[in-house]
Amino acid sequence: MDNKLDPWSSSNITDYSKLFEEFGISPFENVLPEIPSPHMYMRRKIIFGHRDYEQIAEAMRTGAPFSVMDGFMPSGKVHLGHKMVMDQIVWHQEMGASAFVGIADREAFSVRGFSWQKCREIGVDEYILSLIALGFKPDGLIYFQSGCGSVKDLAFELGAKVNFSELSAIYGFSGETSLSHMLSVATQAADILQPQLEEFGGPKPVVVPVGPDQDPHLRLTRGLAGKMNMFRVEEREDTKTGRRYLSVRGKAAQKEALQELKKRIPGKVKLYEEHIDVLEYPDLSGLEKIVREVAVEFGGYAFVPPASTYHRFMSGLQGGKMSSSIPESQIALTDDPKEGAKKVKRAKTGGCVTLEEQKKIGGKPEECSVFELMLFHVLDDDKELLEIKQECISGTRMCGSCKQLAAEKLQEFLKDHQEKRELAREHLDEYRIIYKN
Repeated sequence: MDNKLDPWSSSNITDYSKLFEEFGISPFENVLPEIPSPHMYMRRKIIFGHRDYEQIAEAMRTGAPFSVMDGFMPSGKVHLGHKMVMDQIVWHQEMGASAFVGIADREAFSVRGFSWQKCREIGVDEYILSLIALGFKPDGLIYFQSGCGSVKDLAFELGAKVNFSELSAIYGFSGETSLSHMLSVATQAADILQPQLEEFGGPKPVVVPVGPDQDPHLRLTRGLAGKMNMFRVEEREDTKTGRRYLSVRGKAAQKEALQELKKRIPGKVKLYEEHIDVLEYPDLSGLEKIVREVAVEFGGYAFVPPASTYHRFMSGLQGGKMSSSIPESQIALTDDPKEGAKKVKRAKTGGCVTLEEQKKIGGKPEECSVFELMLFHVLDDDKELLEIKQECISGTRMCGSCKQLAAEKLQEFLKDHQEKRELAREHLDEYRIIYKN
């Protein structure tokens, strides 16, 4: 695997475990016990990794404010890959998150060359209708990047904190990369940080559910969050005594803000020109809360680095990668239900060449696109799914029965989903949608 992940091309990731070491992504199974009523993708290990999801799990358990944020580039038909992200947005919203969904028309304009009108049509007719049909609640915010003033203003500020060398290292940008493309990256960072602006309730944990190819956006944004903040809290060591203590650094902070911090921090503290040493305050989270409150009161930022989850990619129905350029490899949520079912019946399986061989040595569900379809989308019952897997491995279940079941389930889902999409179209005016300033 390359040491770069590209958000704008189909990534070929064959070993997800390498992402833990190469990019600092943590295994999701470690945080799973902390999550109340985990989502199906979590239980089935489809979500395999995370960054800082502990803070999201804690917010869900305690009722503290948190947000879920994600975006969709309006570049074509909405498909099962988009559904995976939408499902996670809706689930987090149900678990108490304030939800933000950006339609990345600035990205589509700069990367795909789409007109603003085409971006709006695709954004509404494909993505927004399906998002609502899957259960998105009206209290969430949906917006087009080009029409959201707070995102554009924040993107401009973020742009002052990153240079071409950094973008090149993260994304592989070259001298051929357009300025608009680079600006769209700053806009996506603004998308992710927007839920923490004062007008939306101020600093709070925010989770962004993504495929691993989108991790460059998270790494950039986490770095920018720290650069934008008025203060940073560090652990330091006294060179004479070896004693460790906390220090609040604020090089660009107003003197009044530092003085206010000194008043609010309990215990022994020392105020210097550009920082405060906290010598008797062991509670890091409590200190960070005070620091965030003071920063916001004095007009600064106090962003919490965004959390993220990472889910596996579905393979194409014909094997290999799922690609919009190969219609038979993927299912669009707007496909005719009967045609979708036919695609499943023509899909590549993990079965043997002959029935006799299948009965003798069994199939390979881990290599079967039909089993994967049931695992990811169309079979809700964990027990039934496990039984199918065991029957396949033992050779007592043939591929035809799985294809028939998956095709029927998919056809039912597409029919129901498309009916809900038409209902959503009638109720669009009930949702908070920002189209243009």
